[in-house]
Amino acid sequence: MRRSTLDQLASDPVGRYVAGDCFVHFCADPGFWGVVLWGRPDHREAFSLGRSLLLGLSPPAEPHVTLFDASRLEGSDPLAFHAAERYLAHHASALASNVRRLALVRPSGMNGAVVAGAFEVLPRPFPTAVFGDAASACSWLEVDGAALVAALHAEVVGTPRVVPALRRFLDEHLSGVTLEEAARALALSERSLQRKLGEGGTTFSEELAEGDAPLTAIAYDVGCASLQHFSALFRRRTQESPSAFRARHHPPAITPPGEAAPRRG
Repeated sequence: MRRSTLDQLASDPVGRYVAGDCFVHFCADPGFWGVVLWGRPDHREAFSLGRSLLLGLSPPAEPHVTLFDASRLEGSDPLAFHAAERYLAHHASALASNVRRLALVRPSGMNGAVVAGAFEVLPRPFPTAVFGDAASACSWLEVDGAALVAALHAEVVGTPRVVPALRRFLDEHLSGVTLEEAARALALSERSLQRKLGEGGTTFSEELAEGDAPLTAIAYDVGCASLQHFSALFRRRTQESPSAFRARHHPPAITPPGEAAPRRG
């Protein structure tokens, strides 16, 4: 995917995206567009996103499905909600013709309930469904987009692509993963993997040691835009990494012989 201007997205959208402070709007292929939201977008961000969304409603854009991944939202300006309401009402006819289906990925917890509730009262001129994760939403849309939205978010907020890729690999291989195996799976040398993880504010050992709540989720919960930002702030305040602090105050449970190790959070 190539980061582009609005003019470039308008003239040749496929494989391009535009980004604001709290959003990415992309066109993966002619039949699949999407939005990733994070942080606390205000009405100015909503206006910028609205200008970009209009590009999916006229040629060369074709009728498509849309993934709206709001799982990283921490809150929003009420004016942003009103901007979304006006956009959906004003462009209802064009949306009905150009958006075949839309899947919303809500945040977790109370914030997710608020987002899902707001979504229920907005105009919806196309078939819609709400999901708790991007993989389920993409399955309903019949697209392969879960990894793409994670990579786009990571790219825009500054976290190296290798960090979400490593986490997906570790989630699929719950125990016994070595640095050598992870590097081979990601088509990197061990040194390159360690360097890229360092650029993302983490290490291979820290990723293996993550406990009940992933550090990335904690970073978003406390208002940081990325794990790198959170780790830097944490180190500045405590002189140690978040994982080291958690290991010192909450040591992992010992797994009895013959039992499976607990799943990473």
